[in-house]
Amino acid sequence: MSPSGSPTVVLVHGAFADASSFARVIPELITRGVDVVAPAVPNRSLLGDAAYIASLVRRIPGPVVLEGHSYGGAVITVAGAEDNVAALVYLAGYALEQGESLGELQGRFPDSGLADALVHTPFPIEGSTTTGTDVSVRIDKFPTIFAAGVEPRIASVLAVSQRPLAAQAFAEKAPVAAWKTKPSWGLVASADRTINPDVERFGYQRAGMTTVEVDSSHLVMLTHPERVAELIHEAVRATAR
Repeated sequence: MSPSGSPTVVLVHGAFADASSFARVIPELITRGVDVVAPAVPNRSLLGDAAYIASLVRRIPGPVVLEGHSYGGAVITVAGAEDNVAALVYLAGYALEQGESLGELQGRFPDSGLADALVHTPFPIEGSTTTGTDVSVRIDKFPTIFAAGVEPRIASVLAVSQRPLAAQAFAEKAPVAAWKTKPSWGLVASADRTINPDVERFGYQRAGMTTVEVDSSHLVMLTHPERVAELIHEAVRATAR
């Protein structure tokens, strides 16, 4: 926690990305005097990933504003139940209801362009004779589906360095919905081709969040970093002691 008593911001990335996806937002927050942590999410299971982020949050002294992008929204929905989480910020994310899975929320609405661009790859599970399944985005489809509006050379790097998500994460149900007890903000990426923007709108409206819309593709933190930092800072100011 910063000397001023302002919350620490923890930036939780989603599927097919990593913490470097916040590379343009982090300097904006630091300039505003905000302490930032941007961990690597394992992307192995919703419950496991949420437990990992929760363990990190518990080690931070003072209040935390927990931000989640995309799948990271589902993660913060669960991890945000930690006592020192003061607020939640969703960026083009999944705001699950208690007892709801990613697949169930997404299944309420027509598929986005992502559905036809996914690649499924088996991976070994330590200590087991069975294999898991990694889900990633076709490299040739990545720039238009996931990173439209991002500088082409950067998008090509992101495409070949993406962090896949284990298919298991789509079926696990959220045991808690932290937005029920924590003030929350949500950003809809209205030109999103990865998550149907109506999925974002529905989750945010159901949660009664303060919501904004930005004409952006899925990687809104790279295409509109100032607007993203402004929304996060709004949550910081609202919850600062």
